[in-house]
Amino acid sequence: MASEDMTAVAVGVRSVEEVFAALDAVSAPRTGFERGLLGAYRWAVGAQVGAPITANAAVGAYGPCRAQLLAECQAAQVHLRQGAGPVGERERALGVYMALAWLCGHHDDRP
Repeated sequence: MASEDMTAVAVGVRSVEEVFAALDAVSAPRTGFERGLLGAYRWAVGAQVGAPITANAAVGAYGPCRAQLLAECQAAQVHLRQGAGPVGERERALGVYMALAWLCGHHDDRP
């Protein structure tokens, strides 16, 4: 795909440029929350095969389709509601949830 065509690619409701900017902002994660953000953004742009919570592979041409982003966001929410696991894992799930909720348009502020 030519670089000028990439501007038309959307990741959920966000432009690919917005997602790569978010990815750059957490390129060196220090917390579980940041690791969750990084995993979600990498999967969303097709740089990581397995989804951050379910480990499902992306089904879209360049990453997950919007329906798959929404499903993974819901999986992260369920994971959070269950509250099981070590604190670092819960923080990572929160990062995944916040990143995917932003990508899906549930809120406007990038985490």
